[in-house]
Amino acid sequence: MKRTIVRVSVFFFLLLMSYQMMNRPYSQHYIDAMKKDAVTVAAQKDELYQELLQKAPEYEVKAQNAKIDQIWKAIPGYNGLKVNIEKSYKKMKRAGAFDEKLLVYDQVKPDVHLESLKPEPIYRGHPDKPMVSFIINVAWGNEYLQEMLPVLEKHRVKATFFLEGRWVKHHSELAKAIQNGGHEIGNHSYNHPDMSKLTRERISEQLRMTNEQIEETLGVKPKWFAPPSGSFRKEVVDQAHKMGMGTIMWTVDTIDWQKPQPAVLQQRVLSKVHNGAMILMHPTDPTAKSLAVLIQNLHEKGYQIGTVSQLMNEKRLVEE
Repeated sequence: MKRTIVRVSVFFFLLLMSYQMMNRPYSQHYIDAMKKDAVTVAAQKDELYQELLQKAPEYEVKAQNAKIDQIWKAIPGYNGLKVNIEKSYKKMKRAGAFDEKLLVYDQVKPDVHLESLKPEPIYRGHPDKPMVSFIINVAWGNEYLQEMLPVLEKHRVKATFFLEGRWVKHHSELAKAIQNGGHEIGNHSYNHPDMSKLTRERISEQLRMTNEQIEETLGVKPKWFAPPSGSFRKEVVDQAHKMGMGTIMWTVDTIDWQKPQPAVLQQRVLSKVHNGAMILMHPTDPTAKSLAVLIQNLHEKGYQIGTVSQLMNEKRLVEE
């Protein structure tokens, strides 16, 4: 009985639908057109997908591991690039054709990271990264700092300032001004000794006292240490590492402490700059007078200017 009722119900439903279709024939044409369009779109999608899948490997870039170089010591890794098929297709589907300018990439991290390496000094960022860093060592030169900070702010450039602990203690307001400018703060020893000649205990004391002074004054813990005059030995690097700091050196030196003419300083830097360069400077008159020119020329050469942490970051710089 139930089966009979179901069959009758289905029969009348189909009869009703047929009647409506006969009275509204355009509905069937609409449905047929929709089906045709759906089939066409699906075919195009499949074709574009296949092309994307086929060509994607040509545009991918392998991630590069951090490593210890015989000359440059610790070098950070650099992310690779992999084509995101779904997002790339979504951008291309309106045109209905492959366009490499519309490719969307995902960044792929390397297997070995800087922090995974044994303690070694760091002289530069990755050689493929078009970024440089200003590393500004501060133990004196207050009057020139007050000239340099507004220039950095005007050009929206962030630097890494390595501060001597004793200097921070006596010039806390200026140290805060540096921090308030959004700059990174590093450790530059407590009273500027030759770190290579100190005992292990004295090395540790210099690093610890400076970190404590910076933390007390600025509320931050330095991630990087720059040895005064670039003088160190392996024990210095190891002790800094134990305190959670990498030892930072440089590849381009302004030699500003010799007070060269600004034009000489500018030529010295711009003739030697390279991908991943760390540019050493101090608060001096020639540096203060050269800063805006250096920033402008570095940007014209295609370099971004970032902090040491930004330079060491594995993120690949890609054009938007």
